[in-house]
Amino acid sequence: MMAQEEPHAKVTSIFIYPIKSCRGISVSQAPISPTGFRWDRQWLVVNGKGRAYTQRVEPRLALVQVELPEDAFDEDWEPVGSSNLVIRAPGMDILKIPLKRTCKVIDGVSVWEWAGSAFDEGDEASKWFSDFIGKPSRLVRFNTSSQTRYVDPKYAQGYKTMFSDGYPFLLISQGSLNALNELLGEPVSINRFRPNILVDGCEPFSEDICKSVKLNKLSFNGVKLCSRCKVPTINQENGIGGIEPTQTLMKFRSDRVLHLKGKHQGKVYFGQNLVCKESLTGSSKDKVVKVGDPVFVLEKFSSSADAPI
Repeated sequence: MMAQEEPHAKVTSIFIYPIKSCRGISVSQAPISPTGFRWDRQWLVVNGKGRAYTQRVEPRLALVQVELPEDAFDEDWEPVGSSNLVIRAPGMDILKIPLKRTCKVIDGVSVWEWAGSAFDEGDEASKWFSDFIGKPSRLVRFNTSSQTRYVDPKYAQGYKTMFSDGYPFLLISQGSLNALNELLGEPVSINRFRPNILVDGCEPFSEDICKSVKLNKLSFNGVKLCSRCKVPTINQENGIGGIEPTQTLMKFRSDRVLHLKGKHQGKVYFGQNLVCKESLTGSSKDKVVKVGDPVFVLEKFSSSADAPI
């Protein structure tokens, strides 16, 4: 089916999360890399055994602010000696991580189903995060030169990611957030759901049925509805957990209410995981998503119930 002349929606925000489970960065554009948006979930905080820390067990990570150089999201930008990842948190000195330096490699790093080696960002970063979290910690960076983490081949074959939960992109519509907030006593921000791409102009939850979409000229496939953990219940401004919005989502976005296939496990769904076809090709030229880009839906699932979960 050919794309209609009028777009179904447009991109209104793009978010990058350089350190998994820490605060995101809102950007006007983001280049596509072989593992998702460039810089997204490239770093990870791990415990003394190399296992990933996330907000599920360390909600204070929500207070860690991250900054990259202004030009870092330009096409073909490369770091120089003075380029840093800048990290801030309440009560902590500013931590600067050079983007261009040689780090030692450590083994035994793991996140969910994946285990491998990663670059260790050093003792200063280790002390900073250990002091902030109150437990032994290290900051590591994904080693793309020697490590590969594929997405679940049951949903998408040949696609890669770094330290994301499982897929390189998460799409949510503003309409979905608005529909949820109409039911909540206190509205929540989109940062509770940590999407990469926020779009507007479409019906609430229409992202559920997006099987094939184009953002400007880039091709994305919807491969799996996003089941939500406890992170959306954590206030991203203060790191304090609660029961909403999950309690309300259970009433109209649970596997049972949506009549999703398979055994119902009491999960709630909000957002669509995507892969980008162009991430499989070598050249990075003209592979940028920008705020304002039109969104064309080329192919749809027949209903939310028929979307993969």
